[in-house]
Amino acid sequence: MNSQNATNRDFDTHPDANPDPITGQPGAHPVGTGLGAAGAGVVGAAVGGLVGGPVGAVVGAAVGAVGGGLAGKSIAERVDPTVEDAYWRENYQNRPYVGPDYTYDDYSPAYRTGYEGYLTYSTDGLAYADVEPRLRETYEQQYSDSRLGWEQAQYASRDAWDRLDEIALAYAAEDDYWRENYTTRPYWDSGYDYDDYAPAYRMGYESYSTYADQGMTFSQAEPHLRKDYESRYSDRRLGWDKAKYAIQDAWHRLESAVTGDDSRRM
Repeated sequence: MNSQNATNRDFDTHPDANPDPITGQPGAHPVGTGLGAAGAGVVGAAVGGLVGGPVGAVVGAAVGAVGGGLAGKSIAERVDPTVEDAYWRENYQNRPYVGPDYTYDDYSPAYRTGYEGYLTYSTDGLAYADVEPRLRETYEQQYSDSRLGWEQAQYASRDAWDRLDEIALAYAAEDDYWRENYTTRPYWDSGYDYDDYAPAYRMGYESYSTYADQGMTFSQAEPHLRKDYESRYSDRRLGWDKAKYAIQDAWHRLESAVTGDDSRRM
């Protein structure tokens, strides 16, 4: 959803709808340790614009159940529950299901049930509807003393799940884009295949959402990226001297989507 009013209507008339909960609050984790709140938001919003529509609708149709499961596995490996808790603490009051008499402490267990449930079940390709009974059982067992019964808590739980699902689909869309186009890029070396370039592209769109939100350009972030790449992918065939162009390319693709300036694209 592109507006709070649209999101409110969706929750009022379709509680199981998939509104975008991302508002762009800053994250504090470097690349590889967790998805900062703004990082996730930038990727999701930018990819949504690049593929021409709401991320969930467009990418969901393209990725399908198997691809969605793989996307869930990929995102689950990068999610930091501490970041998710910080995101919802900052943003819960903006959500249409939040009552005026409740605090974050009331909703926190519901959000936790949602994002921890996603980390547990999405790696098997399961959708929220598939596991909702299990999440309800978990919530009612672990948080029986909560002021929120499941009838109220379920919306926050779904919101936390959907936030991660949107991000996962956005990442899958970026991966699909580069898989289809990497051989057209001026730095492509025919001696390498997509599996060689994939970690570099992934670092590019992850790092843009992390560092650009801190006001850093690619040049400013490059020393950090090199250190991170050489630490994480020292066993890869693609060394930094080649990988940096793919990282920069993925960074600038999202940058152009967010800012509307494509002058830095290769």
